[in-house]
Amino acid sequence: MLAQAFTEQLLACLDECARGRKGCFPMSLCWAMRPKFTTGRGGRLRELALALQGVLTQQEQRNALCDEFLDLCSIHGESNPGERRLARAFLERIERGEVGIKPNKEGKPW
Repeated sequence: MLAQAFTEQLLACLDECARGRKGCFPMSLCWAMRPKFTTGRGGRLRELALALQGVLTQQEQRNALCDEFLDLCSIHGESNPGERRLARAFLERIERGEVGIKPNKEGKPW
């Protein structure tokens, strides 16, 4: 149930982000704005992902979608492709069923 709620919220957030709305990933915010991120939709989604990951870890299980989202939230600096581009690439990987599978080609998936 928690996993389903996370998936639904993630897909909605990624779709909005791919269309230009910011706030799905904290990396798009300057350091001064990051505290405000935790109260927005992306922050709540990240908190839900952390909670889900904690519950699943106790049960010795994993959720690839959750794990990958949290990994993508940590991107910063030169590795940051931009929130919109990252959301599009992540949605494409989800649609192709590639989440949790290491990409065949080397390099960044975006």
